[in-house]
Amino acid sequence: MRLLLWRHGRTSWNDAGRFQGHANPPLDETGRRQAAAVGPVIRALRPELVISSDLIRCQETAASIGLPVRADARLREIDLGAWSGLTGSEAAARFPAEDAAWRRGEDIRRGGGETYVEVAERAFAVLDEVLAEGLPVEPSGLVVFVLHGGTARALIGRALGVPPQNWWVFGPLRNCRWSMLRREHGGFRLAEHNSGPLATGAAAPDMVVSVGPGSAAPLPPAEALLPTQEGPTESDTEPVHSQTQPANG
Repeated sequence: MRLLLWRHGRTSWNDAGRFQGHANPPLDETGRRQAAAVGPVIRALRPELVISSDLIRCQETAASIGLPVRADARLREIDLGAWSGLTGSEAAARFPAEDAAWRRGEDIRRGGGETYVEVAERAFAVLDEVLAEGLPVEPSGLVVFVLHGGTARALIGRALGVPPQNWWVFGPLRNCRWSMLRREHGGFRLAEHNSGPLATGAAAPDMVVSVGPGSAAPLPPAEALLPTQEGPTESDTEPVHSQTQPANG
């Protein structure tokens, strides 16, 4: 089987660098255009099943595929409790100890919410149930999960058997980008990460992305922005300029 993990389009909170968690802002105009551009591409892959987080930003994104969608709250973003709605600087000021631990790569309950291990278990349970249903029917059939950046990262790590302290090695999914897992010989392999349709008829934009304090690197062609995406965005659970590393790093 193939499992495509598709992150929702942009919201105004993404644009402002605010933690979302279980908060429920809708897609902004850019996010709706992103979904409209990518949804038909995913439909053309002929998924047998589409399951989406029940939060509106994912529901709106999933609707652009034009196929029946099963909603499941277990695909929600990590619960960030009192961090939800804050920017990175606001969270650091209000919860300095939690912020410092999180930036060290510790899997803590920010704002009284969840850990990433807990997120991975609830999301993996959805996958287990899909397999128990005998889906997809075809050996190379496709199932699509429409979900969130943090949830996708946790599910990828859990499916691949990567230790939780090393899940940070998976870069955050950009808005309306996807990762693809393939099930082979009883296990999963990461086949694609941060993939999506590239702009056509024009050269990739001359953009740079920050990779550390005072440093930058060209955006590689494989990471070219969607035609409807003005600039790189980070996952729901990472402020724009966060620096994170594995706990053993």
